[in-house]
Amino acid sequence: APGDYVEADDVVVILETDKVSVDVRAPEGGSIVEILGDIDDVVEVGSPLYRMDTDAVAPEGSGTTDDTPPAEETPAVEIVAEAPPVAAAAPPTPPPPSSAPTPPPAAPSKPAPTPSTEQFASATAFLGQRTERRTKMSRMRQRVAARLKDAQNTAAMLTTFQEVDMGNLMDMRKKYKDAFQEKHGVKLGFMSAFVKASTAALQELPAVNAYIDEETKEIVYREYCDISVAVASPGGLVVPVLRNTETMTFADVERTIAMYGQKARDGSLALDDMAGGKFSISNGGGF
Repeated sequence: APGDYVEADDVVVILETDKVSVDVRAPEGGSIVEILGDIDDVVEVGSPLYRMDTDAVAPEGSGTTDDTPPAEETPAVEIVAEAPPVAAAAPPTPPPPSSAPTPPPAAPSKPAPTPSTEQFASATAFLGQRTERRTKMSRMRQRVAARLKDAQNTAAMLTTFQEVDMGNLMDMRKKYKDAFQEKHGVKLGFMSAFVKASTAALQELPAVNAYIDEETKEIVYREYCDISVAVASPGGLVVPVLRNTETMTFADVERTIAMYGQKARDGSLALDDMAGGKFSISNGGGF
């Protein structure tokens, strides 16, 4: 915020796109003079984002001001906690017992329903707080939701499960993983085998790797394979693309995936890293 002092490489502004969030960091220490925009504003490429005074001196004891807001938030929690007394006002329900005594003249079996009503009346005292919490959706999460809904509306979706014997692959990995890491400097995982197997299948069945050009009404068969691999990041699921996997070795695949994983954790993935994927490998995660 304007007036705050930031050190070099501190995050000043966060830019969100449909596919990635980019941290804009301060090139050097200074005081923020102005943020040239508001939350959810759309900015053009190359436009200035903020102004800062690099001659400003870092204030002493600025850390204390950061600690005070949490103390002020605690009363808000207490205010929410005061909601239960309102629910506790439910005891006005005792009137039902007064109406229950009237039916007894009919038969001696009527007293049995009265304990049930008492049980229901006492159960209301155990109701907890019915609070709700809202969290703003990031542009990435909005785009993921929209794409999933579009796929549901336009694609003939079918889920199948095929069991595969991974015994030989597991034995091979167990036997050569140490030598592989010593030679290539990267761990041997299962993803490299999945990528190479998918690449072989796409080359064997080129129609799966093709697309329809709506303008020319032609089917375009790709003679290369670009495979997207799902990677979890702090901001959500991202899907960087491994390009020309038909020319990659197991070591190339593992090394590239490791690089993308590090960039996802650092928030340095670029849009170009996730553009152009035609075949995706993922898992059943909670995204």
